[in-house]
Amino acid sequence: MKSDTDVIIVGAGPVGLLLACELRLAGLDVVLLERGSEPVSDSRALSMHARTVETLGLRGLAQRFLERGRPFGVGHYGALETMLNFSALDSGYPFQLVIPQSLTEQLLEERARELGVHLHRGAAVDETWQDDAGVHATGTLDQQRFTVSGAYLVGCDGARSAVRRQAGIAFDGVDASITSMLGDVQLRAPLPAPALMKVNQEGLLMIVPLGDGVHHRLIVLDARRRHVPVTEAVTLEELADGARRIAGCDYLPSKPRWLSRFSDETRHAAQYRQGRIFLAGDAAHIHMPAGGQGMNVGMQDAFNLGWKMAAVVRGQAPQALLDSYHNERHPLGAQLFRNTMAQTALMTSLDQRGLALRAEISGLLEQPEANLKLALQISGLGIGYGAALSEPPAPVLPGWSGRRIPDMPLAGGGSLHALLHEGEWLYLRLRDDAPQAVACPGRLRIADGELAPLSDTSDVSGASGSSHAELMAAGPRALLIRPDGYADYALA
Repeated sequence: MKSDTDVIIVGAGPVGLLLACELRLAGLDVVLLERGSEPVSDSRALSMHARTVETLGLRGLAQRFLERGRPFGVGHYGALETMLNFSALDSGYPFQLVIPQSLTEQLLEERARELGVHLHRGAAVDETWQDDAGVHATGTLDQQRFTVSGAYLVGCDGARSAVRRQAGIAFDGVDASITSMLGDVQLRAPLPAPALMKVNQEGLLMIVPLGDGVHHRLIVLDARRRHVPVTEAVTLEELADGARRIAGCDYLPSKPRWLSRFSDETRHAAQYRQGRIFLAGDAAHIHMPAGGQGMNVGMQDAFNLGWKMAAVVRGQAPQALLDSYHNERHPLGAQLFRNTMAQTALMTSLDQRGLALRAEISGLLEQPEANLKLALQISGLGIGYGAALSEPPAPVLPGWSGRRIPDMPLAGGGSLHALLHEGEWLYLRLRDDAPQAVACPGRLRIADGELAPLSDTSDVSGASGSSHAELMAAGPRALLIRPDGYADYALA
């Protein structure tokens, strides 16, 4: 193992792998330490939401995942009867992609190895600390002690993060009050639809196909067994009994590949940075897996942090840029805390009063505006950041700083997102009177271009609707776009 590196990442789940890819794409040396000796085989997180797919598209990777997953144009909020309509989203990916986390990790690891990331499995980190010279991690690999030092360390090591604990970062929140079960199984009786969701006084049941044509994910909140300790192993009989009583029929689950119990424990790190140590993903926030948001928010943490850390290490940006990671992502972690708590309240309200409340809110979601608001929240497409990170050379259009820029076709061919594949800032000159160059904290690509008219976008993957129209109407002279696909500003 290399003893000195630019960045140490602890934890090689989707968050750590994506962060490693981003740092390595920018030319940094990265050591990725994973306690597990083998890649995960359990399906775990299944939902990859639109903004995460879009993020992968910003690096030219989306197709790898689209080829292996199954798109669903709907989602849920609190398992309410009225589904969220993802097909109305302003994105080239108006759906959630059902893809097992094990496969997501496999594809990200392939990319990390293509880029030359130093990934060490079976590396158990037992101590991390920082001093004026850098940050350090010690542990055991192949029964040998190791120490590795770097400029920064990122804890992507999950809900029980040792990195977070050793950094002294508080992880306050709400203790578990209920537990639920899940199982990846085969069904010997057919479902009435591709997926099923049912809630009544017996509990909550969700059944989703895993995409292999054979297995389904069953999630069961059994009203009679909601207080079983999370440490108690789930049996197939227990899962099947709960599912049968809630559904009112038996789908005969069999041959389980994975059985697990989970709780509604909800916590949020007080800070995402402590000097040279950072947190991302479950190390920074945990919650009930409501709406399939956890992995997605974690991957967006990584995508926000990666280019900023690379710019600072390369001497292209001041240390203050790294403070913007906490400033931008911590409020979104707090939003995640609130919305999963709200969904948990809806999902666990199983008496007559709770079911009446669910029916009322489900009725509200029949209104397109309310449905779109929650669809934007769950999908991640509603995320924006409030302030520019660089100084514009001229007056800017109000309301565009920190705004997500969906993919848009260019008049001369190609698309806007394709210009971001190398992880650089993009200064796109849309008019001849725009300044020739601008300053930004990081690597910059300058391109001249023109957005294709809306009439030319109907057959172009990724063409957007309202944002494209709004940008065309605003008529900016130029756009400065961050490596993560958000506008830093639009020049008036």
